[in-house]
Amino acid sequence: MHLSRSLKEKRPLYKQRHDKVILLHDNARPHVPKPVKTYLETLQWEVLLYPPYSPDIAPSDILLLRSMAHGLVDQRFHSYEEAKKWIHSWIASKDMSFFRHGIHILLER
Repeated sequence: MHLSRSLKEKRPLYKQRHDKVILLHDNARPHVPKPVKTYLETLQWEVLLYPPYSPDIAPSDILLLRSMAHGLVDQRFHSYEEAKKWIHSWIASKDMSFFRHGIHILLER
């Protein structure tokens, strides 16, 4: 309970808008036992889980990485700088609607 109170004290605008904590929670072993789940329920925090098929990827990254993987299919890089340049140009080639769509589908997850 102390963490929730501290968060609301340090972030007064958050308290005004939401009045609750939303925790992006992975499914690592220390986070899934019953006592942890029970404690989070007592805090009345909303818990967002990572998708079970990719526990190491944040939900906000799934669309981006999946789309980027399709672009990488026939790519071969001979240096780190070449790969870095490709990634920068790939991101720059996406318009705002691509990223907006990715944010909106998070609500469906």
